[in-house]
Parts: sequence; C-alpha cells; structure tokens
Amino acid sequence: MQTYLKNGYIVTMGADETVYDGGGVLVEDDRITAVGKVDPALVKPDAEVIDLQGKYVLPGFVNTHVHTSQQISRGVGDDVDFITWLHKRMWPYESNMTEEDSYVSTLMTSLELIRSGVTSFAEPGGQFVSGMARATKESGLRGKLAKSVMDCGDGLPPIWQRTMEQELEQQVEDLEKYHNTADGRVQVWFGLRTIFNNTDELIIKTKELADKYGVGVHMHVAEAKEEKEYTYTRWGEGTVKHLEKLGVLDKNLLAVHTVWLTDEELELFKKRDVKVSHNPASAMRVLGFARIPKMLAMGINVSIGTDGASSSNHMDMVDEMWLTSLIHKGWRLDPTVVPAQDILRMATRWGARALLDEDLYGTLEVGKKADLIVIDPHGPSMMPVNDKIAALVTAMHSSNIQSTMCDGKWLMRDRKILTLDEEAILKEACARGAAIYDRAGIVLPDRFPVVKV
Repeated sequence: MQTYLKNGYIVTMGADETVYDGGGVLVEDDRITAVGKVDPALVKPDAEVIDLQGKYVLPGFVNTHVHTSQQISRGVGDDVDFITWLHKRMWPYESNMTEEDSYVSTLMTSLELIRSGVTSFAEPGGQFVSGMARATKESGLRGKLAKSVMDCGDGLPPIWQRTMEQELEQQVEDLEKYHNTADGRVQVWFGLRTIFNNTDELIIKTKELADKYGVGVHMHVAEAKEEKEYTYTRWGEGTVKHLEKLGVLDKNLLAVHTVWLTDEELELFKKRDVKVSHNPASAMRVLGFARIPKMLAMGINVSIGTDGASSSNHMDMVDEMWLTSLIHKGWRLDPTVVPAQDILRMATRWGARALLDEDLYGTLEVGKKADLIVIDPHGPSMMPVNDKIAALVTAMHSSNIQSTMCDGKWLMRDRKILTLDEEAILKEACARGAAIYDRAGIVLPDRFPVVKV
C-alpha cells in the first residue's frame, strides 16, 4: 500500500537538513521510498494521493521521557516541594496502581502524544511493563518501556521493597517477553529510578544486562538539589562522577533532567557519549535549569521529554519545544541561545539518536520508517508564517498538527484518533484515577472554599 503526500513543505531533518518547498513524500507499507521531487513513475495507480496544499510534513516527534503510568495522577503534585511530591503524593499513588490501571493510564498518555505529533517515546519506569506494552501496541506508537527499579532508599512503600535479585529478574523477564513485539514498535529497556533508590551493585548489574541484550538504560540523573546534597554527603561527589566510577556512563545511558552538573561532569557526558533528555516544564517547577546551551555547544546529544502528568501536567511535545525555546534565553539573558533549528533537532533526529534508533526514524529519508506528521499552519496562532522554521517552535500549537503516522499507519487523521476509542478511555481513566486516590488515602486541599449545592 502506497501513500503519496504531495505539494507540501517537507522539513526532512536529514543529514543535510534539506527542506523541499512544494515537495512530496512517498510511503510504501512502513517505509519512506521517496522524498522531495518524487518521480511520478514511482507512484502506483492504486496509491492514496494527498494534496497537502502547502502544509508541512515533518518527522514524528520523539518524546524521550514520559511517565505513562502517571497520566491519571495529573494534578497530584502541584505546588509542593520535591520530597513531598515523591514521598507523600507520587509514591503512594503509583504503589496503589494495578496492572490494568497502568494499561489505561498508558492509553490516555498515548492520546495526548498522538495529538501532539509524537510517534516514539521512552517510558522511564512504571511498575507494569505488561500493561504499558499492551497499550502501546494498541495505540500504534513506538515505545521504549522500562520498569521503575528500586532496591533501597527511605520512604519506599512496602509493596516496592524488593531485593536487587528480584528487580533484575523482573526486568529480564519483561524484556524476554515484550521486547521487539508489535512489529518491533514495543521494545524494553532497563530502568534505574534514581541514585537515592539504587544500590551500586544494582546499577552495575543493570548496565551489564543492558549491554548483554543490546538495549539502553533509562535513569533520572542529577535531577534535584536534594540529590546533589545526598551524593556529596555520602560519596563527596555528584551522581555523574559516581556513575563514572561504577562504569555506567556510556552511549546507551539516557540521563534525564541533568540539572545539577559540574563542568567536569559535562565533560564526562561528552567523553562517554551519554544521551540527555531535557524536560523543561518539570524542571521549571522545582528542579532548576539544566545547562542546555553549554551541552549543545559541547556537542552532547540533547533531546526533549515531557516527564509525567504529576509533575508537568502536559504531555504535549509542542509545549515543551516552546518552553525550551524560552527558558534558556531568559536565564542566560541571551536571545541567541538554543535556536529553533536546534529544538527541532532535539525533538526529531537527536531524539531518535537518544533512543539508539537514529538509523530507523527521526528524519524523512529514503529507507527510514514512515513516522511523520502533517502540520496545518492555517489559523490565527501561526499565521502569517514569515520564518517557516521558527514558527514550528515559537508559534505552533499542538492543534496545528493535523495528522500523525507511525510505521506507515495513520494514528490520527484530520485531528481524529483512529487507533483508540478516545471518549471511552477518558471516561475509564477518570474513574480509575479517583479509585486510586481513595486507595492511596491522598486528599488534596481545597484551594478556595467549596460549597456543595
């Protein structure tokens, strides 16, 4: 089956970053077979032909850090400090989730990802890879899934108090059962929650297993001031230097947040080709400002993630791109840093590189997977479009994303989700979310006087 998208503004994000004004993209089955000036002879008589009328086509966005199991906990962590959020809100909530809750939460996340143009994501660790895998398969998205692994630390709920051996065994079991399922769209990585909650031995053995199976390790690294204080008190050094001593820094480590890094630690990231996931919304809430301009100048591979709905409330990649374009200019007082073209690289090609899939997707090139989005700039938020590339970052809303394709299949067409029953998912997710609150005993304070009538 062929789909021919013609007469569009094709932003390839490939090695030479060519843009084709009035160009096309030819898709056959799950692959891109032609880009730019498409030879009409390649288009079969029964191909679906779509006249884009000047609309954009971009590679699908890559969200490198999203807690899918936290989607139905939206609002649980608003206006509280990091430790309160973790020990009093998030952990009680997550530890009272069932496998079915995780499944529904991941479905709900998928709706928001598809609507914001995401075709591939990395889940840093829920408790039920089984539920996440089932939902990802049904959604049509690509997902790198991991279990949230913890074998030590204060405040862990009793149900999470597991040994290193148990955590490793569960990860291997999940990988052997779900890795490369759903036509390869569902893959399993190894997850490490934080340096607070992982023993050195667990960290070392996790890295060994990731190398053995040829997959990545997803870990929150140098996330909060409290983490820096903990590591310096315990080891006299930061998280990154400690991970270096453990032999964990490597090209298959995806380090998330990375706010509290020294110059020496940044050099270690560069030397070891560690990948970074920048999550601007959650960082702005309480964590601090990662040194993204410095990382980019050093050639460190930086990508973008949304984090979870309990911390940023938005799983909208377009919002995260916009925030990325603003916050570093603000705190650096330099409007030239982190330009729009870098942000598009972070959301596409560099995101695919962070997930070790640069040869598979992240650009519109012949032979790559047909993961793409169609963007309609028509409307008061984007028009007039003067700088066509900058507008994708500084003016676009997710509502401008008209259609989303992954693996050659439309997940959304003309703003209608095709793979999932949106209304049914929303209804069930809200009911399950309320039930989890009750089981966890979480009571959020009323912010204004409430009178029931």
